[in-house]
Amino acid sequence: MLLKDIKLPFANKIKVYAFVGPSGTGKSYRAQMVASERNISYIIDDGLLIKENQVIAGESAKKAPTKVGTVKHALFYEDEEKEVIIKALKKYKPESILLLGTSDGMVQKIAANLGLPEISETIYIKDVATEQEMKTARRIRVTEGKHVIPVPTFEIKKDFSGYLLDPLQIFKSKGKGQKPYVSEKSIIRPTFSYMGNFTISDVVFRQILEYLACQTPAIYKVLKTRVENYGEGAKLYMEVTIIYGYNVIEGLKEFKEKSRKEIEKLTAMNVVELDVVAKNIYVPQDGE
Repeated sequence: MLLKDIKLPFANKIKVYAFVGPSGTGKSYRAQMVASERNISYIIDDGLLIKENQVIAGESAKKAPTKVGTVKHALFYEDEEKEVIIKALKKYKPESILLLGTSDGMVQKIAANLGLPEISETIYIKDVATEQEMKTARRIRVTEGKHVIPVPTFEIKKDFSGYLLDPLQIFKSKGKGQKPYVSEKSIIRPTFSYMGNFTISDVVFRQILEYLACQTPAIYKVLKTRVENYGEGAKLYMEVTIIYGYNVIEGLKEFKEKSRKEIEKLTAMNVVELDVVAKNIYVPQDGE
């Protein structure tokens, strides 16, 4: 049986909403706000199934190497892409879901490909954003190649190691006495951006590690650093001299935790592995 023939056993119980607007007008930026106002906990956006700020299934279409590839992925064109989402929908059994797309036809196609019922309500970007806001979003997309994914940065950092540009926090008051809307999103520059991918020089990692080592009381000197840069992130290795009198295990543990946070913050690269080995012990002379 083909996946396109599979119908979710509980599909008729799901209320399907759609959020539609041209590419680059701010749909992903406003997706969770729209969902929150309608008490919708699940969103499908560019190949991802998102539940309340958490990616629970799928892979972002923004990782595709071409624009055509992103469209196919967002439509769940391939059976294996559908299967992952359908499996998650069977597991979580959402009461309602919001589909994002650039046209009515696109969201209808997504619903059909995933075995969901017909869309019961469509919200258009022009209903929730001003003309000026849409123009600004479009200008940023065209001139800077930036895209928004409606989940916190930590949710997608592994998949977009080296591509992340910025976490983005949204705060919107709903009026006196009402709980404000707060959401974190992530701004990325996709593979197909005309600006291209960017790389971080190995020297940058070394300089960050050496600087942090100088700020660590337990470390006397850095003897050696090795950097291996992979698609999913960086693997780092260090050999250091420890100052006599400090707890080696605690000192290195503290250094590793701080180094990992600083490198990921400053470079947007995921640290896959960080090994720090104490090779020597330095004994301070009297008066030092």
